[in-house]
This record gives sequence, C-alpha cells and structure tokens, in this order.
Amino acid sequence: MSERAAPLYCPYCGDEDLRPAEDGHGTWECRPCARVFQLKMIGLRVSVQ
Repeated sequence: MSERAAPLYCPYCGDEDLRPAEDGHGTWECRPCARVFQLKMIGLRVSVQ
C-alpha cells in the first residue's frame, strides 16, 4: 500500500463526510459536526506468548 490510510468516520459524530484539513499533516475535518481532529500512529504492540 503506497498511500496513507484515511479515517472512515468521525470519532465524535460517526459521520463519513471527512476532508483533509488545511491545519497540517494527518489533520481531518468533519463537515457535519465541524470538528477537526488529527491522527497519529503510536506504534505496534508486541504480543508475548
């Protein structure tokens, strides 16, 4: 996969009408609820067996 993943829905209202915001990298704007949020990758969990 060469492109970055995009959110499927707003974490606040659940709507799917999202657009990349002009605030910076990883920032998304939800048009229905007018909220702007940012996605950030923290890391991968290592499972211990």
